[in-house]
Amino acid sequence: MQTLRVNGTDMAYLEVGRGPPLVCVHGALGDFRTWSPVLGPLSKQHRVIAVSLRHFFPEHWDGVGDTYSIAQHVADVIAFIEQLEAKPVDLMGHSRGGHISFRAAQRRPDLLRRLVLVEPGGEIDVSLDPAAKPDPSQLTGRFAAAAERITAGDIDGGMQFFFDAVEGDGAWARLPEVLRQQLRDNAFTLVGQIRDRRPPYSKADAESIRMPTLFVGGADTKGLLPLVLHALAAHVPGARKAMIPDTSHWMFDQAPQQFCKIVLEFLGA
Repeated sequence: MQTLRVNGTDMAYLEVGRGPPLVCVHGALGDFRTWSPVLGPLSKQHRVIAVSLRHFFPEHWDGVGDTYSIAQHVADVIAFIEQLEAKPVDLMGHSRGGHISFRAAQRRPDLLRRLVLVEPGGEIDVSLDPAAKPDPSQLTGRFAAAAERITAGDIDGGMQFFFDAVEGDGAWARLPEVLRQQLRDNAFTLVGQIRDRRPPYSKADAESIRMPTLFVGGADTKGLLPLVLHALAAHVPGARKAMIPDTSHWMFDQAPQQFCKIVLEFLGA
């Protein structure tokens, strides 16, 4: 593990491999370990740099303060890339990390060569979907209940609320224990996410992305995430889309070889 001083904090990251730089941004409750299943295949052709965002492991945050936000994380990722010697980079983000990567691409397209958005999190507005509502999936209430349990000390209870809301009943219980522990290590970041007023994606936002972009999804993912992916992919100019059969939101963990094949073919095109 290494660290880089970014916007007043030490941003931890793992770096492996040689070749064109590929910066990987994890999602909610993740950290640089999120990408462990695909580091081997990706690093055969790329210098893979997996970052941990502010307040995520190895930091142990208590959920206090106002420095957990999409805006802060976008600023941190941009500042991190600015300090890398080799630019432009390829940028890949999963879930919340996909939202962060999308906004970084909007703000600093000069820093990026290609963009991979793996089921990016967030909401869409009426310009992308006339039926869009502020919280169409009703996830906010579930997340708030999860955060309340975590704050009260019931980490596993909060995690169950969160994962069952995203993936369906029983999702938390089905996760391998090693993955559950990684998620527990980042439990209090969910408290920060509840307070984060992230802006919804608009049609103009999607049309502003000009670098080659790939969207990757799990064919079995439920809820809002597939709606966001398909809406954005339809309006990002020239975007490609790949759905991996028999997988859900953590498709790179469920089908790492297929995931890497899709990503590497796109990056090498």
